[in-house]
Amino acid sequence: MNNQELIKQLNNYGSFKEPFFFMISYDLKSYFLKPLKELPEDIKYEISAKEKKNSIKNEALIKYPMSFEEYKKKFEYIQEQIASGNSYLLNLTAKTKIKCDLSLDEIYEKSKAKFKLKFKDEFVCFSPERFIKIKKDKIYTYPMKGTIDASLPNASAKILGDMKEMAEHTMVVDLLRNDLGIVSNKVRVDRFRYIDEIQAGDKKLLQVSSKISGQLQSNWNEKIGDILLSLLPAGSITGTPKRKTVEIIKDIEGYDREYYTGIFGIFDGKSLDSSVMIRFIQKDKDKNLYYKSGGGITCDSNAKLEYQEMIDKVYLPF
Repeated sequence: MNNQELIKQLNNYGSFKEPFFFMISYDLKSYFLKPLKELPEDIKYEISAKEKKNSIKNEALIKYPMSFEEYKKKFEYIQEQIASGNSYLLNLTAKTKIKCDLSLDEIYEKSKAKFKLKFKDEFVCFSPERFIKIKKDKIYTYPMKGTIDASLPNASAKILGDMKEMAEHTMVVDLLRNDLGIVSNKVRVDRFRYIDEIQAGDKKLLQVSSKISGQLQSNWNEKIGDILLSLLPAGSITGTPKRKTVEIIKDIEGYDREYYTGIFGIFDGKSLDSSVMIRFIQKDKDKNLYYKSGGGITCDSNAKLEYQEMIDKVYLPF
């Protein structure tokens, strides 16, 4: 099915105010739509959940990441593209083989995150990042860019004062503000660079976010498909300028993201909420588990630090 058929289906559900679940892959080639009343039992989700306190011992997770040499080649290629003016910010991700004794169901049940999804026996996602929220004819997006270990001295001041992180976050906010301008009016940045605390395995991370809003027409529910497809893929997991950066990502990553960094969400008949599918574990046909993770790269990025961030983001949020 092509994008026009997907748009038509989404618009159709929205027009009838039929509550439904939706999931769209990063490359827009795969999707899953279902009225909530027909959702199979092997698909579980939580939307905008309040994160519970850490109450169980973190399970062991063995990581088998790509070598630093392999990562560095990709990093250097991206720096060449940035130097040539083809991209200013690019999110480089990778697929890391992991070993974990827990089932996808057990990982889903134990995970603490704002947005959670377990899709059949194929993958589990526990994302801290909202994609868009629509409520009372207003559309909101909350880009997250910038992470630091909360236990470091003056962690909050350090991350907010870091010029590289500031530049990266500003670029994403600018990109998403422009994206919202495609589908809404009166776009504004309501909050710029505020701190959220998230549980990352056995440690806490501080994550920097911003809040952007726009005004929609009152019949927005009839255009859900047009709105979503106009904004995809999400700017926070691609980079800027979006179109050219997506081409570079395809050239350099060396694997298919599939549903990782796509979106999932629900329309309840009145409002819509959705998440970017980051923090993602996928099971292949041979029952091997892979964790997909990454981070934003700019001209000021350090290869060793970015490589370490990619590995640090492979964790279970228990």
